[in-house]
Amino acid sequence: MIVCHCAAVNDEAVRRAYDEGARTVSQVCRSTGAGQDCGSCIFTVKRVVCQHEALAPASPVEVEGAAS
Repeated sequence: MIVCHCAAVNDEAVRRAYDEGARTVSQVCRSTGAGQDCGSCIFTVKRVVCQHEALAPASPVEVEGAAS
């Protein structure tokens, strides 16, 4: 699905940017070029990021003093 018509960014590019380390909407927009022109796609970018974040596997957390 096209997320940003101005920059021809699709939802896959938004998810890929997230997977490559962009964690905020601003970071995703900088990485993909979405939202740089008219800005009407910002809410769609946010929705895609939030949905992808909810489905992404949790990162392991190190607990100090825990046995390996």
